[in-house]
Amino acid sequence: MSTIESKFQKTNDFNEITYGRRSVKLYDPEVKISREEMTEILAEASRAPSSVNMQPWRFLVVDTAEGKEKLAPLAKFNQNQVLTSAAVVGVFIDMNNGEYLEEIFGKAVEHGFMPQDIAEQQVKFVKPYYDNMPAADLRDVNLIDAGLASMQLMLAARAHGYDTNPIGGYEKDQIAEAFGMDKERYQPVMLISIGKSAKEGHPSYRLPVETITTWA
Repeated sequence: MSTIESKFQKTNDFNEITYGRRSVKLYDPEVKISREEMTEILAEASRAPSSVNMQPWRFLVVDTAEGKEKLAPLAKFNQNQVLTSAAVVGVFIDMNNGEYLEEIFGKAVEHGFMPQDIAEQQVKFVKPYYDNMPAADLRDVNLIDAGLASMQLMLAARAHGYDTNPIGGYEKDQIAEAFGMDKERYQPVMLISIGKSAKEGHPSYRLPVETITTWA
């Protein structure tokens, strides 16, 4: 397998990014994504909104042959995506994300995004709220936020010229521990394969706006 990294045309064409996106099941295994570029994609994904900016998403990037061999058996019927893609990103939620509260608001002050007094008020309000939130409620909030970041990651990848596929079929109860992560703290959301398609993804039907929308 070639180790030459392939660069693809980036685009800012929003229609191309959204309407051109397909779920790709088979990738060109010769295509690699540098960790520098993957870092850019993850940074762009991390611009997604989250409840009180708590950013509960965490990423596991599997881009080595060894990592893919470990992941493939856990991916059930999605092993083609794992083994042929340039990388698979495991999206997790951090159930202890409240630990970053003071850093998030402190850095907001440091960068001039928020006055000190407002930051202190926010921390005073948010900290007890997160500390006392039932685990099930925190999980629900974090899953919504991580879902936003996951979609943004796929759109960012498309803007970089890559294809993706969100994967829900895998051994969710095993994946964290398989990669040395605390499975109580880091809970899986989805896997996202990234690379360049070897077989074009199929277009799919979308319900019309009239069917899915109620106006009030």
